[in-house]
Amino acid sequence: MQFVNEMLPYLLSGAVMTLKLTFASMTLALLLGLAVALLRLSRNRLLRVLSGAYVEIIRGTPLLVQLFIIYYGLPQYDIRLEAFTAGVLGLSINYSAYLAEVFRAGILAIDKGQWEAGSSVGLSRAGLLRYVIVPQAARIVLPPIGNYFISMLKDSALVSTISIVELMRAAQLRVAITFRAMDIYLLVAVLYFAMSYPCALLIRYFERKVSRGHA
Repeated sequence: MQFVNEMLPYLLSGAVMTLKLTFASMTLALLLGLAVALLRLSRNRLLRVLSGAYVEIIRGTPLLVQLFIIYYGLPQYDIRLEAFTAGVLGLSINYSAYLAEVFRAGILAIDKGQWEAGSSVGLSRAGLLRYVIVPQAARIVLPPIGNYFISMLKDSALVSTISIVELMRAAQLRVAITFRAMDIYLLVAVLYFAMSYPCALLIRYFERKVSRGHA
C-alpha cells in the first residue's frame, strides 16, 4: 500500500496530461473530421477525390508513424513543434479520417425528404447542411464518436514515444527507477480503466437517449 501511495502522485500527474491530450485532440479531430466529411459529399469532384485520398492515406498508415513524421520528420524542413502540439496534431489527424467516415455515414442516413423539405423553403445547400442535416446526423453519430473518444484515450499512450510525459511515459520513468514493472503497469491499467469506464457509461446513457428520441 505504501508503494501505491508513493507512485500515485506521479501516475496521476501523467493521467491528467493524458486527459488534456485526449480532449484537445478529440475537439480538433471532430472539427477536421466534419470538414473532411462535407468535402467528401461536395459536388466538386476534385474536392471529393482529395478528401477521399486524405481519408484512405491516413487510415492506411499507423498512428505511430504519423507521430514520428510530425515530431521527428518535420524538423528536417525547419518545422519544429513542441511535443504536446505534435501529439495533439498526430492524434487529431489520425482520428479525423475515421470520424469523417462516421459523419459522412450519419449525413447519408438522413432521409432524402429532409433535403427536399429544406430546399422547398429556399435553403441553400450550405444552409440545409447547417440547420437541418448536420443537427439530425449528430444524433446518429454520437455513440460511435463516444467509442472513438475512448479509443483515443488509450491510443494516447503512443505519444510517450515523442517524449510527452502522459500516463504511460510517467509509468516508464518510474519503472526505470524502481524496477517494479508489474506493480506500476497494473496501476496504470487501473487508472486507464478509471478514466475510460465512466466515459463508457456516459456513452450508453446517450445511446439510450438517442434511441428513445427515435422511438
